[in-house]
Amino acid sequence: MIPNNPYTSSYISLFNMMVINPGSTPVIHAIVNKITAGKAQYKEVEAITGVPWVFIGVIHSMEANNDFTRHLHNGDSLKSKTVNVPKGRPIGVPPFTWKASAVDALKYMGYDKVTDWTVPNMLYLFEKYNGFGYRSKGIYSPYLWSFSNLYIKGKYTADGKYDPNAVSRQVGAGVILKTVMQKHQLITAAIAAGGSFFTMALITLAFFF
Repeated sequence: MIPNNPYTSSYISLFNMMVINPGSTPVIHAIVNKITAGKAQYKEVEAITGVPWVFIGVIHSMEANNDFTRHLHNGDSLKSKTVNVPKGRPIGVPPFTWKASAVDALKYMGYDKVTDWTVPNMLYLFEKYNGFGYRSKGIYSPYLWSFSNLYIKGKYTADGKYDPNAVSRQVGAGVILKTVMQKHQLITAAIAAGGSFFTMALITLAFFF
């Protein structure tokens, strides 16, 4: 696991207690279907970076609506280098393939150096990417849990500007992650308890292929 991850136990508890809000299932399943449709491309990047395909698919949803004409970094067009943060990626001459850009994005974030892919660590990386500011507001991060029973309202509407009544309109990364893993039968008892995606989930997958 990530060294000194102080939220491991809470991530495990939240992941297991999370349920989709009534009425939100069609929206979330549409996202999961997009990720499933892109599985082959995500697996190609997994083979190069060691990052699980489900994690890549969730990032792709959050940053680019699973659009393979957009950079994984931030959703900018592959026709040029990124113009938003992180600016000027990848190194090289555009246009870029989605695969090359995705590998660059994951290496830029250092995700290729992560070796223990547990559910709590994936949730930690998602929350770290967006920031831990919601913890000081006494709510669970909408970046993780929006559209579930774990979130009602409260949102940063701009850098440093928090509105306690604003409601996130983006499905949370944790909600997508759990729904994808459920769809692909990746949640074993070991996974739910914080076991590694690669050491446990892929053993389970062997029985389905």
